[in-house]
Amino acid sequence: MTINYIEEYSKLPTTCISDALKGENAMDISIKPLANYKVAGRAYTVKIPKGQNKELLRAIKEASKDDVLVIDAEEDTSKAIAGDFVLGMAKTLGIKGVVTNGVIRDIEDIINLDFPVFCKGTTISAGSKSDGGYSEVPISCGGVVVNHGDIIVGDRDGVIVVPKEIEAEVLEKAKKKLQRDEERENKVSNNIDAIHKYIDTILQK
Repeated sequence: MTINYIEEYSKLPTTCISDALKGENAMDISIKPLANYKVAGRAYTVKIPKGQNKELLRAIKEASKDDVLVIDAEEDTSKAIAGDFVLGMAKTLGIKGVVTNGVIRDIEDIINLDFPVFCKGTTISAGSKSDGGYSEVPISCGGVVVNHGDIIVGDRDGVIVVPKEIEAEVLEKAKKKLQRDEERENKVSNNIDAIHKYIDTILQK
């Protein structure tokens, strides 16, 4: 039976995926969700020059439905990569969300779109469309190398990147970690003796 990796990863918290990756591939904490978002999808990578967003429009047109646009804006916070109009088009075309090391604008209207956006913040200044960029290339975002087709998972805890070549292995490890966490919670929670025993076990290691 074919596994739908995006569906399976969407059921997992980023914390368990991070543990499965031994703490690697978590984007910098400066990249935060605008609201209580959860997103999982394949990375459609975009690299744009500072203050530019022309290539983003191309990516919105060419990305597949259910992709997550991951945009390297060169850490620029002076100009927005997009506002509610551009991101509204992305949502209409079936894109699942946006992750960027840049900033956006029109924050209230974007939140009303109910479209997952993870970014460094907001600004009132619009980007330009005078220069191009590149899509479907390796990029750096939040201190992590992202390759086109990697799995991106984001929630309130942050954004994690799962390299495509190890997605099956990481999925199984993350599932097992979640199961262990739930079993521990059920066993220890609200049980004073179990709490003491658990802490003593850790302290004795």
